[in-house]
Amino acid sequence: MEEPLLLLVEDDALVVMVAEDALKLGGYAVRVATNGVDALDALDAPSAKFAGLVTDIGLGQGPDGWEVARFGREHQPDLPIVYTTAESAGEWPTHGVPNSVLVQKPYAPAQLLAAISTLITAADTSRTTSELYCDPPRAAS
Repeated sequence: MEEPLLLLVEDDALVVMVAEDALKLGGYAVRVATNGVDALDALDAPSAKFAGLVTDIGLGQGPDGWEVARFGREHQPDLPIVYTTAESAGEWPTHGVPNSVLVQKPYAPAQLLAAISTLITAADTSRTTSELYCDPPRAAS
């Protein structure tokens, strides 16, 4: 079985190493984008189908994590999103997308893994439930 693919958006190389290791140990494949432009390109790729998005909010020049997450949700409406930040946590209620989680830096790697895993599980459960309870197909007239 193929590992679920996550997009990790982070501009700090040390944080990338720690987060990527934690996510891989948790059973995920990880694609890294080090800025907002690269993240938008990854999300916009025709073959892009990410199981989840983990994005820092402050990404330097270009799109920030808020913009990356909104763009991701436009392409995948049920995309699980975890924001990470050292200083922008207070903006999450107004800038964050619905059904997302914010993990405050510095965080323990296990916190990040638990946050994204919980959201992915909830999204999978929601998809399965809606598939189970949808109307049956109608016969062509």
